[in-house]
Amino acid sequence: MRPISTLTSFLLLLLAAMVFPSAARAQNRSVLGEWETLRPEGEEFAILMPKSSSAEMSKEPYHKMTLNTRLYLWTNPTGPVFAVSSMSGIKANPALYSEMERVNSYVDAFKQWFPKKIRGKDAVAKLTLVSPKSLNGHTGREYRLTIGDLSGSAHVYATRRRFYAAVVLNTKKDDAITDRFLSSFYLPEKLKEAPPTVASQKKETKGEPEGHDQGPTAQGQKPDLKTPTAAEESTESPTDKKPETPTPTTEQSGKRAPISGGVLNGKAITLPRPDYPAEARAARASGAVVVQVTIDEYGNVISARAVSGHQMLHQVSVNAALQARFSPTFLMGEAVKVTGVITYNFVAQ
Repeated sequence: MRPISTLTSFLLLLLAAMVFPSAARAQNRSVLGEWETLRPEGEEFAILMPKSSSAEMSKEPYHKMTLNTRLYLWTNPTGPVFAVSSMSGIKANPALYSEMERVNSYVDAFKQWFPKKIRGKDAVAKLTLVSPKSLNGHTGREYRLTIGDLSGSAHVYATRRRFYAAVVLNTKKDDAITDRFLSSFYLPEKLKEAPPTVASQKKETKGEPEGHDQGPTAQGQKPDLKTPTAAEESTESPTDKKPETPTPTTEQSGKRAPISGGVLNGKAITLPRPDYPAEARAARASGAVVVQVTIDEYGNVISARAVSGHQMLHQVSVNAALQARFSPTFLMGEAVKVTGVITYNFVAQ
């Protein structure tokens, strides 16, 4: 009878192992209750979120700017965390910085501000880039996000007016809930800019400066610095023509070429260590990986590429470099970009 008893015990343990996770997931989902479409007034997004979510508005300092933040949050002590962060204050300005630089600054501000809203003032986030994304023409990225005992995903997007981060965190992995929330995030189609034809029809009244003034005053409006110059050059008399000189002075004013910073490891405020991929460790891939980076005026790494080292360690090193933070560098009182290299050493064990 003992073999039968042993077999029975084994089957019961196997059944429990199959039932308990399912029961836990079912209990987790029952906590969520009903879902609703959240479409706050004044926002551009819509998303499915459990009912009875909260909304909070605040102003947060970031370098020399003040960001307007809104947080839409649903949380439960025994359940997951659903959140949409909405930020504004870094206007699109292609004459001074690229759209990717703007996204990097927003991500950095989000990384500093969001953890405190979830786990208190001392909370720290670990943000790992997964891949670039886009949604209806809007630039975005996917990150893995960890805050204390919570981990999950964050999808971030920038529109002309605002920056959005849709976040789901949990103490236990639940792909179904994660996909339901993140896949429901919606932004309207990005509008294409109208061709600059109006300025040429108003050469006497100089209508183009009026349009230029309105751009920066509207929140998130991208100023068109090229149109006025081109219009003036095309409509003035031949004696005033200077086809090449105005372009660099109007578009490149205030922009300097990046300065060389050499090896940057010792100059970083934060320098996350790269993960050591299991397959690379198994293959005993090791040694130094050198990543060439460009740092913007705010101290964010805006581009990174591995220039030497084992191929299996390139991507994790680039991902780590993109998360590094530096103090802004000033030249003659003006913040400038910096180029240099970050070196990571991998030791096989």
